[in-house]
Amino acid sequence: MGKTALALAVASCLASYAGGASRAPVRAQHGMVASTSEIASQVGVDILKRGGNAVDAAVAVAFALVVTYPSAGNLGGGGFMLIHRSATGEEITIDYRERAPGRAHRDMYVDGEGRVAPEKSTVGHLAVAVPGTPAGLAMALEKYGTLKLEEALQPAIELAEKGFPVSTFLSDSLKRNESRLGRFPESRRIFLRGGKPYEPGELLVQKELAETLKKIARGGPKAFYEGKIARLIVNEMKSHGGWIALEDLKDYRPVLRPPVRGTYRGYEVVSMGPPSSGGIVLLQMLNQVEPFPLKELGPHSSKTLHLLAEAMRRAFADRARYLGDADYVKVPVKGLISKPYARKMRETFNGEYASSSLEVGPGDPFPYESEETTHFSVVDKDGNAVANTYTLNDSYGSGVTVRGAGFLLNNEMDDFTSAPGVPNMYGLIQGEANSIQGGKRPLSAMTPTFLKKDGKVLLIVGSPGGPTIINTVFQIILNVVNHGMSIQEAVDAPRIHHQWLPDVLQVEPRSLVKDVELALRSRGHQIRERGFMGDAQGIWIDWATGIRYGGSDPRQDGRPIGY
Repeated sequence: MGKTALALAVASCLASYAGGASRAPVRAQHGMVASTSEIASQVGVDILKRGGNAVDAAVAVAFALVVTYPSAGNLGGGGFMLIHRSATGEEITIDYRERAPGRAHRDMYVDGEGRVAPEKSTVGHLAVAVPGTPAGLAMALEKYGTLKLEEALQPAIELAEKGFPVSTFLSDSLKRNESRLGRFPESRRIFLRGGKPYEPGELLVQKELAETLKKIARGGPKAFYEGKIARLIVNEMKSHGGWIALEDLKDYRPVLRPPVRGTYRGYEVVSMGPPSSGGIVLLQMLNQVEPFPLKELGPHSSKTLHLLAEAMRRAFADRARYLGDADYVKVPVKGLISKPYARKMRETFNGEYASSSLEVGPGDPFPYESEETTHFSVVDKDGNAVANTYTLNDSYGSGVTVRGAGFLLNNEMDDFTSAPGVPNMYGLIQGEANSIQGGKRPLSAMTPTFLKKDGKVLLIVGSPGGPTIINTVFQIILNVVNHGMSIQEAVDAPRIHHQWLPDVLQVEPRSLVKDVELALRSRGHQIRERGFMGDAQGIWIDWATGIRYGGSDPRQDGRPIGY
C-alpha cells in the first residue's frame, strides 16, 4: 500500500471510529513482539522460540531494525530500554541516550546577533551527538539476556548482507526524504542508489553495514567506540566540521537508572525518568485527569478532549521549565509526579473553557518534593517484558552516513535548548535546564511504559513521534483503563496533542466529528489539523488465560507476531 492509500485508509478508520479496531489483536500463548517492521518482529519471535528471553529478543529486534527501518532503527543514535524481570518483579531502565560532544557549549548554534543559525542543529555533522545504541544494547544483553552478542546480531548481519525486499512503506519513506539524504554522497549512494530510488519489491543490500555489524559481533561495543568504526566516525566528523572526537566515543557509557513510578485507578504505572521527560509528564497528566468520569463522558467527546488538553498544557509547561539531564540539573521528580501537586494543577482548570498557555506557565512542584523514533514491545513465555524506544531524532537523523561503515548518524543536538525561548524542530519551547553542555544528555520525550497489577505486567507500550509520544501513550492508557478498549482498539483510536506552546490543539486528519470540533472551538480551543501521530506498538497480557494480545499502529507498517 502506497503512502496516499495508507493515509486514506487510516483517515477513514479514524473518521468512522466508533470503538471498533482496524483488525483483531494478534493472539499468542507464549511470546509476542510488536514492532514497526514485520521482518524485525519475526526475528524477535524466532529468538523467543529458540528459548531466548525478552531481552535477547529485544536486542535482536533492535539490531534488525538498523537494517530494515533505517529512518529510526539505528547504530548511530540512542534510546531507552525498560525491562521487567518476572522472577524478581523488579524493573530496570537502561539509559543509552546520546551525549553532547565534549567541545559542545550552550551557544554553539547562536550567531553573533543571538539568533539560532538555521539547520545547524538539525542537518549535517554539527547536529550529531555521541551515539549510545551499541553500548546500551550490549549492556542489556550482558546483564539481563542469555545469548552472546554475536548470536543476537546474526539475523541483522544476514539481512544486511543478503538484502531484504523493500516494502512500499520504506520505498515511500526514502522518496519523501530524498532531499535530506541526497545532500550527503554516502547516504545518496546507499539509500537512493545514486539517484534512482528503490521501488517496492526490490532488494536493499547493505554490505558496509553488514561488515560494521560483524565487527561489533566479534569485538563487542569496544569495536564501535574504540576500534576501526570509531576512527571512521571521527574521520567523518573531521572532514565535515563535526565535533565528535575519539575521546567522546571512548568515554561513552550507558547508565542504569531507576524508573519513575505512579498509580492510576488501581494500576501501577512504570516508565522512563530523566533524561527522558516521558515518564514524568505521563504521570503528571494521568494524575490530573484521574478523578474525572472519563468513561461516562465518552472517549472522544468534547468534554473529555477538553480535559485532556488542559492536562497536557500544564504538564508540558512544567516540562519546559524543569526537565533536563538529572546528572547536570536538579529535577524535582517527586514533586512533579505527586498527587497533591496534580490536585493543585487541577484547581486551575476551567471545566468549560480553554486556558491560555501564556497565563498557565509552569507550576511550583518544589513544595511537593520529599518526531522520528521507533518503539517495540516484547514479552516472553515467563512474563519477562521489554519496552524499548530508540531514535535518530528526525527521519534518517542528520542525513549523514558514516563513510565505509554504512550507518546513519543522529541529529540529537536539536533536542537541547539551542537558545531559551526558541522552538526546536518539533515546535517545543525548552528551558535552561536543557541547555547544551559537553557530556550532557539532551532531554527526550521517549516514553517506554508498563502498566502493572498485582506485580505483573499487563500492558507494554510506547511510540515514536517527538513530543506527541507522551500524549500517545497517555491516551492509549486511558483507552484501555477508562474505556475498556482492546489493545488494537486503543492503538487505533484518534489522538490529540497539546504541548503548551504553541497554544493550539492539534488533531489528526478527519478525526473529529463536526459537532465535537465546533464544541471544542466554542470552548476556546484553537484547533489545527496535522499529520497522523505516532506509531504505537503495544502488548496486553491476560493473566487469567495467559494469552498475549498484540496491537500495531495502522498509521504505519508494523505488525505484531506471536507464538
